[in-house]
Amino acid sequence: MGIVLYMIIIGAAAGFLATRIMDVRTDVVTTIGIGILGAIIGGLVLRFLLTVMGMLSGFVGAILGALLLIWVWQTYVKR
Repeated sequence: MGIVLYMIIIGAAAGFLATRIMDVRTDVVTTIGIGILGAIIGGLVLRFLLTVMGMLSGFVGAILGALLLIWVWQTYVKR
């Protein structure tokens, strides 16, 4: 249960920051979804940073993953 709550909180924060950086206006559920998927993508891509820098790198990876997901969504899906 703790991991799920952690993913929702981190996903909400990362999704919020990513949608503001990319200037995308979405509802709360979409923002959290973007953040959670971005955290998964960023976690897979930037896994090595977790061992080097700790939890902060996980948050950075989540934001970068969310930014990548928004870019893919705007480029390929939204048309």
